[in-house]
Amino acid sequence: MSTIRQKKIAIVNDVTGFGRCSVSVALPFISALKVQGCILPTAIFSSHTGFEHFFFEDYTSKMNAYINKWEQLNLSFDGIYTGFLGSKEQIEIVCNFLKKFKTKDTIAIIDPVMGDYGKIYPTYTKEMCEEMKRLVKFADVMTPNLTEVCNLLDINYPKEMLSYEELEKLAHSLAIQGPKKIVITGLQRNDGYIENFVYEEGKPYSIVRAKKIGIDRSGTGDVFCSIIAADAVNGINFVDSVKKASNFISKCLEFTTKLNMPSNYGVCFEELLGTLKP
Repeated sequence: MSTIRQKKIAIVNDVTGFGRCSVSVALPFISALKVQGCILPTAIFSSHTGFEHFFFEDYTSKMNAYINKWEQLNLSFDGIYTGFLGSKEQIEIVCNFLKKFKTKDTIAIIDPVMGDYGKIYPTYTKEMCEEMKRLVKFADVMTPNLTEVCNLLDINYPKEMLSYEELEKLAHSLAIQGPKKIVITGLQRNDGYIENFVYEEGKPYSIVRAKKIGIDRSGTGDVFCSIIAADAVNGINFVDSVKKASNFISKCLEFTTKLNMPSNYGVCFEELLGTLKP
């Protein structure tokens, strides 16, 4: 009898029918990296909110019943990966989900989707920000941008880009709260490159740079975090994983730019997905 056991990640995010974001991105990437993705939906969208028209159904009231059925099936997960959470109640539900399903062998990957470019998203309340700090305590891996780091640490967003030593101090302060692996994403120093600051407790920091290609596009963060999540449960070196995610997104952006796709269509990854290796 085979002793191979396929690994599983619970993906806590919304399901969006069109626009290449959230679960519609996470599931193919996690599957391509030979991990089973199990969806815990937070909401249903026909397309994401970057489009003028969209259908939306909030799933908050159904999440506990959904989770209870997983509990009755005695499901267990090698990873739990959370994305955008739309209310204080959802964050509370996810905290309770982690209490139930996170064991010493489960890796929690938290993408604290709260804001960008120094501003918190308009729908994100102060109560949600405070509740997100509770979620941080469960994290093993986190993928915040600088706006989210500053908000989680209750400090002002810097007027100028921070030095690497200053970024290390911020990452260390966040790590004290829970996560031992942190990548601060999307840093820009006006030199035509995007930087990711990689922090691992007890190790020197690393910088992963990639040339900025074209315009900002929806879903790039979901691509990045999905690769990080699958690699985490597969035991891939953290810096190598960030490099893999960064390089793959660059290839996707080059291809998408050639196709002249609208920014809200996301990144065209389908023709390149077969090149992504575990």
